[in-house]
Amino acid sequence: MNNRAFRCTSFILLGLMLSACYSRRQQQSDYFHYNESSGITSLDPAFAKNQATMWPVHQLFNTLVEIDDSLRIVPSIARSWTISEDKTEYIFHLRTDVYFHDDEAFPGGRGRRLTASDVAYSFYRIIDKKTASPGAWIFNGKVDTVQPFTALNDSTFRLRLLKPFHPILGILSMKYCSIVPKEAVEKYAGNFRRHPVGTGPFRFVAWEEGQALVLERNPDYFEKDEQGQRLPYLKGIYVSFYESKATEFLLFRQKQLDFINDIESSFKDEVLTKNGELRSQWENTIVLKTSPYLNVEYLGILTDTLHPKMKDSPLRWKKIRQAINYGFNRRKMILYLRNSMGTPAEAGFIPPGLPSFDSTAVKGYSYQPDKARQLLKEAGFPDGKGLQEIKLLTIPVYADMANFIARELKEIGIPIKVEVVQKSLLQTLTAQMHVPFFRGSWIADYPDAENFLSVFYSANPAPPNYTRFKHPEFDKLYIQAIGETRDSVRFALYRKADRLVMENAPVVPLWYDKVIHLVQPYVKNMKPNPLNLLELRKTSLDSRK
Repeated sequence: MNNRAFRCTSFILLGLMLSACYSRRQQQSDYFHYNESSGITSLDPAFAKNQATMWPVHQLFNTLVEIDDSLRIVPSIARSWTISEDKTEYIFHLRTDVYFHDDEAFPGGRGRRLTASDVAYSFYRIIDKKTASPGAWIFNGKVDTVQPFTALNDSTFRLRLLKPFHPILGILSMKYCSIVPKEAVEKYAGNFRRHPVGTGPFRFVAWEEGQALVLERNPDYFEKDEQGQRLPYLKGIYVSFYESKATEFLLFRQKQLDFINDIESSFKDEVLTKNGELRSQWENTIVLKTSPYLNVEYLGILTDTLHPKMKDSPLRWKKIRQAINYGFNRRKMILYLRNSMGTPAEAGFIPPGLPSFDSTAVKGYSYQPDKARQLLKEAGFPDGKGLQEIKLLTIPVYADMANFIARELKEIGIPIKVEVVQKSLLQTLTAQMHVPFFRGSWIADYPDAENFLSVFYSANPAPPNYTRFKHPEFDKLYIQAIGETRDSVRFALYRKADRLVMENAPVVPLWYDKVIHLVQPYVKNMKPNPLNLLELRKTSLDSRK
């Protein structure tokens, strides 16, 4: 089949699936349906910078290693690996039964076997300036500058580091590090984003932007279950792109969608009690699944006192930043505004779920209004007298949180003005140091506390160091930790660094998040995970009736 014919066939299939308007239960009884309200901009893993892109990329591609449900690094394309004594050279031994999806990019349209050269090509492609991947940072300052990626033979790949960097295996599990074939990238050139070719459990069929994305089971996928049955079980995946969360919830109630991620604030009270449990009327019709989520929601504070924006800002003083941290009730906020979907962030910036988390060793901020008032007095603003108004920028979905915090801080004498802007604008403004006080969140790219502490390493730009935090002792601890191979010692260094961040208060941690899935009862073996990756390899569907 030529390329034109393939595309025609694909879009005929997509048109048929769209025209069915979800009344496709018999022909597609084993297609998993979900909605992506934020849309998808690319299916190229080099651009997998957000969850909307990561989810389909995870279905289409594989990485050398991956993260299991317990946040351990486990084999994927690499069946095993060895590490040199000086911790700077990693040798990966690859599986020999991994094949790229059938595609016209290959002779005869038949997908060829993946080799170590594909791994080297994929990694070099990430750091190639011509690719302009937002993930280029993952190897910056970490890999050898002469020969970082080498195929020693078809099934052996070598990675060289400049110096020991313990979290490197976690980085290799990121979707940016998915393995792609050179032939397909070159054949489709700039259109690889719309015509992905990988080795994953599902392969690309068609994508009509803003309408639907269709993937189908990869019959040649290399993984099998415990009984020897080839994965995945599903026939395919169908993704819709309704922007309205209300429409999404309605479709879910009608069993037109098999699950939804998170609960829109406008109907969370309809579904959940204040204690985060399903209301009685939903108990037999939907399933609530939750998991700790490696995501910290916070307020960020620009700490560069030389910046013009900070010249007259009261936020330049540490005691004011600490008073803000002590001055509002996180527990009340999570109970009433989040229906207990999250844990008040009263420890450090490192969230629960990581082995280095220890709320007894790292004390953050709890609600202590008297202490906040005392700090204001010590800073020269008794009861807030003389303290100028502080502007807090947030996005629409978190406006209620910001207003809650502003009301509580006003009671102790800290005047906060909330300004709501669109997410894209806030990201631009914070990256360019135009906002002294802003709402932020940090979701783990890989399960290591280094990923959270990198937010405060002075050598890092924004992202991730949006606050421009700079502290020599912190930098020393951070560098020491990432080169440490003994877990107990590294975790102790992480905690010490986290305590130092809390003491200096460049951020106001709000809550440690939870993964929240509403799932249809007929969906089997779909488990949330702390990275909130959509894992469907072992998912199956019973009757939707």
